[in-house]
Amino acid sequence: MKQYERLHAHLNRFGSITPFIAWTELGIYRLSDCVYKLRKQGVKIETTYVDVKNQFEETCHVAKYIIQ
Repeated sequence: MKQYERLHAHLNRFGSITPFIAWTELGIYRLSDCVYKLRKQGVKIETTYVDVKNQFEETCHVAKYIIQ
């Protein structure tokens, strides 16, 4: 199974994803590339941005992808 296929399955099951989940659970480092590939296939994915804390308790602004 290809990365973008794993991503599509995850989005269908859970509805959304952030980069940390993509990396730790799906092994996807370049999440935006997989989203791009899915969009090219006609999958409707919305991008929003959320604030998360990193391991140093600093706030980081990251993309959150939501399937439509």
